[in-house]
Amino acid sequence: MNSPETPIKFSCGAVMKNRFMLAPLTNTQSFEDGQLSDEEFNWLTMRAKGQFGLVMTCAAYIQQIGKGFPGQLGIFADKHIAGHRRLTSRIKAYGSLSVIQLHHAGMRTPTELIHQSPVCPSRNEKFGARELSLNEVKQLRDDFIKAAIRAKESGYDGVEVHGAHGYILTQFLSQDINHRKDEYGGSLNNRARILFEIIDGIRAACGFSFLLGVRLSPEKFGMNLLEIKKVCQQLIDDGKIDFLDISLWDCFKLPEEDEFKNYSLLEHFTNLDYKNVRLTVAGKIKSGNDVKKILNADVDFVTIGRSAILHHDFPIKVMADPNFTPTKIPVTKEYLRKEGLSEKFINYMNRWPNFVADNS
Repeated sequence: MNSPETPIKFSCGAVMKNRFMLAPLTNTQSFEDGQLSDEEFNWLTMRAKGQFGLVMTCAAYIQQIGKGFPGQLGIFADKHIAGHRRLTSRIKAYGSLSVIQLHHAGMRTPTELIHQSPVCPSRNEKFGARELSLNEVKQLRDDFIKAAIRAKESGYDGVEVHGAHGYILTQFLSQDINHRKDEYGGSLNNRARILFEIIDGIRAACGFSFLLGVRLSPEKFGMNLLEIKKVCQQLIDDGKIDFLDISLWDCFKLPEEDEFKNYSLLEHFTNLDYKNVRLTVAGKIKSGNDVKKILNADVDFVTIGRSAILHHDFPIKVMADPNFTPTKIPVTKEYLRKEGLSEKFINYMNRWPNFVADNS
């Protein structure tokens, strides 16, 4: 049994003081040029104060043409470093690990944000996306690596490479989306090539004492469960990452595909041979009891989203009361303001059904 207050040591040497990670939550609070705002700073540092052992930023874009949403945090230029240094200094002052998620939206980049067609491994009519040239694929790889170097210069303990949720690395992994005829398309090895090249490059540039994770999702956006499991096992076997972050959407459900229902979706991933790599999962882990169930299922630490929005100090509450249940939704805007959400973030939360009370 993994106790939520027990520290974790990663293979890189970093120590996480407990088993709670703040999920990389979209919040639309930063400036349109990607620079950190006071609102984003306050939101994230409040979670460090609330004793999340690892505080992860929202997805931070690594190329200007990869911006996924308005007010997104950026890490594509040196001008961003000063803001990130301010953030990492405060997060670490509370004893939390600071990690930035490296992201490129690919075909999911809204045209109105970049004033040109979004990019994709292959031309995609539905999203109006153009195909990346081979040189652009290699530039994309290099820009992920450069963003990690910038993150290290900014004082982050590590980075997470975002390969989930239908964004550009998912698009490369997907047989449905990636129809390239070169070394980055076709077989699974080719479709996963850019991900492994990014990991190799970050390790070479940032060293083995830098915390390195990968986020993957096994369903939706053309993902194949068995292929994602193969990619996970290869990442583990290569020994270059410290943790896998598997976004399951719901940690307690069965796989969508009938042929894989012999195990729960979670069990498909806890059954892998993790060696020295740590596992975290995300998806409807809302209460103290949920935390207990997930940690008892051989998961090393939990990734908390919704309950971290509702309670900046969710780890403190669960460690004090293992049966802690978060406040019921919908909640008022005033409640969310007190939990460190700006008006932009509160407005974004209106996308979540029944989360923000009307006329509040």
